[in-house]
Amino acid sequence: MALNVPNLKFHNGAEIPQLGLGVYLVKDKEELKTSVKTALEVGYRHVDTAMIYGNETFVGEAIKESGVDRKEIFITSKLWNYDHGYEETKAAFQASLDRLGTDYLDLYLIHWPSAHYIESWKAMEELYKAGKIKAIGVSNFQIHHLEDLMAHTEIMPMINQIETHPEFPQNELHDFMKQHNILHEAWGPLGQGKRDLLSQPVLVELAKKYNKTPAQVVLRWHVERGEVVIPKSVTPSRIKENSEIFDFSLTQDDMEKIATLNTGTRYATSPDDEEFLRKTSVRPQ
Repeated sequence: MALNVPNLKFHNGAEIPQLGLGVYLVKDKEELKTSVKTALEVGYRHVDTAMIYGNETFVGEAIKESGVDRKEIFITSKLWNYDHGYEETKAAFQASLDRLGTDYLDLYLIHWPSAHYIESWKAMEELYKAGKIKAIGVSNFQIHHLEDLMAHTEIMPMINQIETHPEFPQNELHDFMKQHNILHEAWGPLGQGKRDLLSQPVLVELAKKYNKTPAQVVLRWHVERGEVVIPKSVTPSRIKENSEIFDFSLTQDDMEKIATLNTGTRYATSPDDEEFLRKTSVRPQ
């Protein structure tokens, strides 16, 4: 099925589909494979996984079983905190390739800014130059992390995947990335269900106006901001619904109404939580 998903361009000229399927915490093999295959049937061509999700193998199997050519699918994976370091990164990257059953990645990200991310980035630069990765980026990096990385390495990050939703739009970081030509990718784009975001009157009213759901309005808000969005779902009807966001637009007035939902509330771990970064950098015995 043809799904008209725009591509956004990285600063190196490569492109990423603006909509992808997130598979965070989906551990059940059949559930995961069904959701990936459903997404590919609907027309998604972008799947976002990570080593720490424990499902790269299932993602690879689902892609193979889907019958869609690997070259048509944009695959992202991520380097976990206890794999940081130059040699460690190269080994972790190869292990992700092996699990996914592919010989290259479209995008590889440093998952969190824990210790030794500079060494990891230098290894990723080499893998990128060797053609093993089409684009390299980071996840959960704050402005000061990005500045540090850019000061000590050769290639600027092409994308930063961060918690973003109407209650936490990350405006300052969003503007910084725009200024430096780093794409903004939103994870937890619907607020991760931590609060009843989707019942907010502003969103309910806009959903009625456009004959859409509040979730579709929120996803369209991300699109209007020029962000890549990777909503997670294992429900076939929701996967389809999440893709139906390219046949309407929000006005400036609509965007201003949604801006009133900004409470500055981060629902997930802060990238500046040193205790979290330290604990997750220790490899399990």
